[in-house]
Amino acid sequence: MLHPQFIEHLQQRFTDFFESYTDIQGHTPVHGGDISQAFMLETSKGRFLIKVNAAVFGLDMFEKEARGLIHLADTGVLKVPRPLFDGKFHQQIFLIMEYVDPGNPATDFWENFGEGMARLHYNTADQFGLGYDNFLGKLTQKNTLTDRWSDFYANERIMRLVHKAQQREMLEPGHIKEAESLCEKLPSLFSSEKPALLHGDLWKGNFIAGHNGYVAIFDPAIYYGSREMDIAMAKLFGGFDDRFYNSYNYHFQLENGWEERLPVCQLYPLLVHLLLFGGHYRQMVTDILEKYR
Repeated sequence: MLHPQFIEHLQQRFTDFFESYTDIQGHTPVHGGDISQAFMLETSKGRFLIKVNAAVFGLDMFEKEARGLIHLADTGVLKVPRPLFDGKFHQQIFLIMEYVDPGNPATDFWENFGEGMARLHYNTADQFGLGYDNFLGKLTQKNTLTDRWSDFYANERIMRLVHKAQQREMLEPGHIKEAESLCEKLPSLFSSEKPALLHGDLWKGNFIAGHNGYVAIFDPAIYYGSREMDIAMAKLFGGFDDRFYNSYNYHFQLENGWEERLPVCQLYPLLVHLLLFGGHYRQMVTDILEKYR
């Protein structure tokens, strides 16, 4: 639970934000996140969500998350909780955002969700990457602007994390060679599609049905990349109905061979999970690397 001094600090921040006194009347834990704690705040100005973290790996983590939420919300294609403010109290960082009341999925929930993701991916940029680095989980996500997807994915995603995993003795030197071999194949595997605005961490824990029955997405790790990355992430841990993919493909047809490229696109989130959690993710990573050596 939140310390009384922290509550007092938050009340002052809310009061400053709204320019009128705001009383925090209670808070309730919200479950689902692996990295941070979350609570629903009952205030005199309504309900809000607070995310709290000990900040041992990135003081600017919530600042970057807020920027990502705003970036997604500004497209206007899907419901995204708007951030109000972030800050630091003693050894904790926090982010305050709009609270989305959960509801029951509408009958066309998945069709609407798939169409929304397709429309999100129509948002493009001149280069792959982003103008700043952010986080995926508690790992820094490097987003150096790059002209070609194959170069970006090789340098900023695969090789960066493969080297990190080898340094931690989670992978062996031979896996570096296999990763290099895969990266050499990337130009022939992927088409020359324009960069798409990605959610970046699209798994079943990062969306809910809101009170109106339609999706709200959150906890982004945005950048401009191959739109197959979001689809591959959705496929990796399940929880998405086939109607989502059918609707997506109807509104923005995926390039031929996308299903064969799924393991390649899933390699990045699997490397992240290997570095964060170890365990069986090593075998999943090495199976993909060995397939393309």
